[in-house]
Amino acid sequence: MANGKRDYYEVLGISRGASDREIKDAYRQLALKFHPDKNQGDKGAEEKFKEINEAYEALSDPKKRQLYDQYGHAGVGAGGPGGGPGFGGQGFGDSQGFGGDAGDIGDIFGDIFSGMFGQQAETRGGRRSRVVRGSDLQYEATLDFRDAIFGKEIELKIPRRETCPVCGGNGAKPGTGRKTCPQCKGQGKIRLSQGFFSMVQPCPKCHGEGTIVETPCPECRGGGLIEKTSNIKVKIPAGVDEGSHLRVRSEGEAGERGGPSGDLYVIIHVRKDPKFEREKTNLVTDKHISFAQAALGAEVEVETLEGNVTMKIPAGTQSATIFRLKQKGVPFLGSRGRGDLLVRAIVDVPRRVNDKEKQLLKELERLQKTGEGGDKGFWEMFK
Repeated sequence: MANGKRDYYEVLGISRGASDREIKDAYRQLALKFHPDKNQGDKGAEEKFKEINEAYEALSDPKKRQLYDQYGHAGVGAGGPGGGPGFGGQGFGDSQGFGGDAGDIGDIFGDIFSGMFGQQAETRGGRRSRVVRGSDLQYEATLDFRDAIFGKEIELKIPRRETCPVCGGNGAKPGTGRKTCPQCKGQGKIRLSQGFFSMVQPCPKCHGEGTIVETPCPECRGGGLIEKTSNIKVKIPAGVDEGSHLRVRSEGEAGERGGPSGDLYVIIHVRKDPKFEREKTNLVTDKHISFAQAALGAEVEVETLEGNVTMKIPAGTQSATIFRLKQKGVPFLGSRGRGDLLVRAIVDVPRRVNDKEKQLLKELERLQKTGEGGDKGFWEMFK
């Protein structure tokens, strides 16, 4: 504490490592709570409000915050390295008293005013714009396993609101137009006053647009938008996985009054494959081999997503041994290269053997017991 002033971080109830967003959010909450118009006649609240704004002015400005962190209150006071009047020395109507961005302050006080009066503070440029961005849409698409691996262009049927083709989105019947609202005289607002603040309320007749439709469009009934199911082609990139989100710009619902369209978000689901499992960018498959192939070694055909390839099985291969076929897996999403195909060898032991096979197996067992045979581990893998 210096000159009776509380620490600015303490005033806003934040830590010294707080982010810009945390500073702004803390200020917004406190300003709403202690604003004089919400606490009329409460001198304590008024002083608290001034203290909050002084703290916000210092901490919302990176340069002032650095000086404050280094020199304390002296760094941002009138006689310090960052000298200059704070909010407390300004009239409430003087925006120069704020250290933060003017747009941020406008947002904050817009919240205060709407909380007090349920109205909108007047913005620069007169009546507020009625251009509204269209809503985003979400669609779930299910792909075959191989289509997810290699990519594919699909066509989706999307129900959405689109700009009316008859009136072009202005809501007026062709040949007619919009006229100035008689209630607000084209301003789109009705001015109100509350103390020293100038307030506006959207015109209830034109809903803030300043104009009204003389004769509504028969197709959209004056709304400017119609319901329609559209066929949209979406290119699925190679390598997408279960749960992937794809953003298709401007394919959401149309905006109102010429506003931009929203976006379409496609959530990917992938069907299972009977032969391949996916582990990130690798694929896993099983290859069944006979115990003779496992013992003696062999060359076997292995199925991949792009056809069969020959793989060498070395002699003495144990069941569940993993072999790696490079660059036969999943393409890297958004970049070059791909993962591998992991081939798991499964040694099949026959359920039935004929007399000759039994005789040979018994001879093999005898050789193993007498030490005349090879590696005893070979026989262990069949137990």
